[in-house]
Amino acid sequence: MPSTSHESATGVAVATAKWHARVPLRQAALAQIAAVLVVGGIVWGSGFASVDAVALSLIQGIIAASLGRYMGMDCWWIPIHALFVPGLLWMLTFDFPPTYALMAFCLLASLYWTVSRTRVPLFLSSRGATQAVANVLPSDRSFTFLDMGCGTGGVLSSLARTRPSGNYHGIESAPLPFLVSRLRAITGSGRCSVTWGDYGELDLGRFDVVYAYLSPAAMRDVWRKASSEMRPGSVLISNSFAVPGVPPALTISTGASDGSRLLLWRM
Repeated sequence: MPSTSHESATGVAVATAKWHARVPLRQAALAQIAAVLVVGGIVWGSGFASVDAVALSLIQGIIAASLGRYMGMDCWWIPIHALFVPGLLWMLTFDFPPTYALMAFCLLASLYWTVSRTRVPLFLSSRGATQAVANVLPSDRSFTFLDMGCGTGGVLSSLARTRPSGNYHGIESAPLPFLVSRLRAITGSGRCSVTWGDYGELDLGRFDVVYAYLSPAAMRDVWRKASSEMRPGSVLISNSFAVPGVPPALTISTGASDGSRLLLWRM
């Protein structure tokens, strides 16, 4: 049995990992607040003289972007920091009702609910990728299939039609894609099920085939989980994104115009 000290250390490690997962949002807020304070100091130092608001917003954006980069945030945060306040100022010139901004926020949040934490945006698999997955699935026996981050459920519903011997499961954490995929599963062939949540909470040992179309940032953790939980003989499939330092057993072109490919690892 594990000791109490080991359990405590494990609990601290988990809590620390969860805290670090939220750091990008905290860093972004700190960068924006610090930049506003700097600009406020500039205005105060000028004796509250008339200063062009657009110029101040651009200065604030440059400072925020610089601070974000200094704190080690990913490069894609730079334009967000630089354009956040100027964008707000520009939007105010249109005199939109506040409800428009709330509706836009709710829509984006429903699509990209956990992107700041997981760094996994919404990617939809092409028809070519879905067909390539279908071609490598077992045709002579039943099997269980998981789509990690199933989005709107297109892969699951298509495979359930073309490979009916499989039992298909998807998991999704963004609200709107989850609702769409859940509706498709309910109204489909009955071979699909979709749950709300994080794929990190699933036991991958339940599945014969695991499919992931996530992002490069997630692949190291995906491999760590797959290699420790998936059964011998099962298959991990990644659409386009490689596992750092682990060459795939097989690479298959999807025939899509974007040059995407499937990478397969046999456990």
